Amino acid sequence: MSDSAMQEIVIRGARQHNLKNLSLTLPHYKLIVMTGVSGSGKSSLAFDTIFAEGQRRYLESLSSYARQFMEQLERPDIDSIEGLFPTVSISQKTISHSPRSTVGTVTEIYDYLRLLYARIGDVHCPQCGRPVRSQPIGQIREKILALPDGALITVLSPVARGKKGTFQKEFLAWARMGLMRARVDGRTIDLGFESPLSLRQKHDIDILIDSLAVRKENIQRLDEALELASRLSSGQILIRAGKEETLFSIKMACLNCGISIPELHPRNFSFNSPFGACPRCHGLGIEHDHVFAEEDEKLSASLKPCTVCHGGRLRPESLAVMIGGSTIHQLVSMTIAKAQTVLQSLHLNDRQKAIGDRLICEILERIGFLLNLGLSYLSLDRSARTLAGGESQRIRLASQIGSHLTGVLYILDEPSIGLHQRDNRKLLASLRELRDRGNTIIVVEHDEETTRSADWVVDLGPRAGRDGGRLICAGSPTEIAACPDSLTGAYLRGDSEISVPRSRRQGNGKSIIIRDAREHNLKNLTINVPLGLFVAVTGVSGSGKSTLINDILYRVLARRLYHSKEEPGAHRSIDGAHHIDKVVQIDQSPIGRTPRSNPATYTGLFGILRNFFSLLPESKIRGYAPGRFSFNVKGGRCETCRGDGQRRIEMNFLPDVYVTCETCGGRRYNRETLEVRFHGKSIADYLEMTVDEAIGYLGSLHPLRLKLSALQDVGLGYITMGQSAVTLSGGEAQRIKLARELSRKDTGRTLYMLDEPTTGLHFDDVRKLVELLQRLVDLGNTVIVIEHHLDVIKCADHLIDLGPEGGDEGGFLVAEGSPECVAQVQKSATGIFLKEILARRVLKGAERKAKMQQPVRNML
Repeated sequence: MSDSAMQEIVIRGARQHNLKNLSLTLPHYKLIVMTGVSGSGKSSLAFDTIFAEGQRRYLESLSSYARQFMEQLERPDIDSIEGLFPTVSISQKTISHSPRSTVGTVTEIYDYLRLLYARIGDVHCPQCGRPVRSQPIGQIREKILALPDGALITVLSPVARGKKGTFQKEFLAWARMGLMRARVDGRTIDLGFESPLSLRQKHDIDILIDSLAVRKENIQRLDEALELASRLSSGQILIRAGKEETLFSIKMACLNCGISIPELHPRNFSFNSPFGACPRCHGLGIEHDHVFAEEDEKLSASLKPCTVCHGGRLRPESLAVMIGGSTIHQLVSMTIAKAQTVLQSLHLNDRQKAIGDRLICEILERIGFLLNLGLSYLSLDRSARTLAGGESQRIRLASQIGSHLTGVLYILDEPSIGLHQRDNRKLLASLRELRDRGNTIIVVEHDEETTRSADWVVDLGPRAGRDGGRLICAGSPTEIAACPDSLTGAYLRGDSEISVPRSRRQGNGKSIIIRDAREHNLKNLTINVPLGLFVAVTGVSGSGKSTLINDILYRVLARRLYHSKEEPGAHRSIDGAHHIDKVVQIDQSPIGRTPRSNPATYTGLFGILRNFFSLLPESKIRGYAPGRFSFNVKGGRCETCRGDGQRRIEMNFLPDVYVTCETCGGRRYNRETLEVRFHGKSIADYLEMTVDEAIGYLGSLHPLRLKLSALQDVGLGYITMGQSAVTLSGGEAQRIKLARELSRKDTGRTLYMLDEPTTGLHFDDVRKLVELLQRLVDLGNTVIVIEHHLDVIKCADHLIDLGPEGGDEGGFLVAEGSPECVAQVQKSATGIFLKEILARRVLKGAERKAKMQQPVRNML
């Protein structure tokens, strides 16, 4: 390959999904942003073409066993790609859903902590809590030899403490070894053949090994006595010098409780190892009904902590090891920011420093990456499956930065999701650091600041779905802004914008009051939520927004209205709930986890369509009922793939791969079912249509038009009705849920709750979403959004800003009121950015006014 080819990626004839024979060149060692409206082909180019080809080439380099799976991998529809580096994909769906996977394990910080505690940890007794130390026989010998010459010592071996029995067999065995005397319950007796001890009485027994004077000629006798004493008592030696007695342990053992402690090893601190995992909960930290509870998708944090480890996941002896006064469980339970402070302030002795300094430096470096990515509020023991898509993606990014790789092509999918504007700049600094190490970064992103900070921007479009997939322009952010054909450029240069409302609503005079909210990090908050308004809950990541709205307010209302069994977060009371007769929560969780789930099934479109097809004349003649047109039951479906349209290929060491069914060609149905047609189209044809296309054929049917129009209203006209749920982004899944609710009748007293609805949305799509939400409020409903996107926040009627920081330093009410009011609060991180964006509106308004007045002045 030529040197020039190594400096750039050359893509020719990309036709994957909706890409229109696209060809372009991407520079290496740059931060590249791919943008465009939702569905324009960004992910098809970045992930389904570039990454997929990189993964295929990686398999080519492996063993013949690994290469056998290449036959199952479909090559991206492309003519050629040159200059491709080893490729790593960091998407929103790559974190494990196992409860055993935590922030610490994903970032490998926990692996370093296990090694640190195994090497320099201070052992304590799990029963009495006293420090436990061992001394080699050599050190005990040196202490004895340091006594004055001629000093008399006695070596004893403690063999029983508080144990019942006559010890007849033991006495005989010790006598055969040549031992003559023992100290039993404080008095010395001969080891005769008849034991004088009572069966029912508890006894303390020390075997007398030898009595000798400390002299050079007795050193061999001393060594033999020490060795025999250690073997008899499992590592304990009692030395009597004059009237003083000293008990030594040459193994880890509590001399007070008489229990031994296993030698420290990293596996003792692993909750995935039988050597470290709590024997009751098997390392899960919670009470559960069966051993394999980690496979239960419904397993939640609401279950009670394990009664043995109390949520620590480890064996008692592992939880008793400390560094700087903290056990490993206590350390990983802290926020990342607090853990950093604790590790930086450790006071170690010379031995501990020599062993642990490098480990601590590595841990602190990785913690630093997490802090730079705005994740200071998380704890290292936070379950990976409780993380939002953006959080999980940034955690994987932190682990990649910590790996110090160079010459790698990284592809990221909207890493700014869930990130406050303040922390977004830290993310950009981390991406530049990764780039400056000699890597190429491709980011699929809509964020304005990220786009403006890129070295190179690729803008796709002009619209979504089949109207997208074309290269509009590529170049620097300045060149994109100057491109007249670019919708992204129009927003960058200010020709298009999401306008601030001319006035703010006053509401209907009613409100919901949340009193003394104290779940997680909330600090006894009393919050007033005005009704009949567009309300935005803002604040830095981890400030308590989701806890307040999702864990407390929604669960209380769901219990009241729908008899939900979910336990609300801690609070005193909620007043005004009777003003709401319907509550709708729309989050970013998937609408399904298998290829069978799709927008048509989730929105109810599919049921209406099946019923309609069963009423067609051809169906009547054949006797087809609605079930005939379902791909979930036998009869009309393809039995080779059982209606999936795909077959799953297990890749063992790689993620499973789905390949098109060779019998039905991905159409899901058998031949007879596909013979029933409406307007010349089978039911499979309609499932393969985009929403925009389908409304042209089915718009005359009112129930179908209602649901299709709702999908168009939320900006999803480009998706196909039968698109697999596993291919949808979190933002798309959320908007499908919103569309389903919009197709239902609202009451005018409905409360809509949305968690970051702008995920995956272009500027133009955000504008449409804001208009839709405003329309819902105009009908008398209340909309609450948890959001970081300033273009949404500035359009709200009322803000509730939490903070001032995340984690332990969050959970306070920083400001509330209109965006203009919050913008004046200096302590509000949101207010600082709002003040800037609202000032732009004033400036643009003055410019427009000057332009309107200019012709008048000329005429005068």
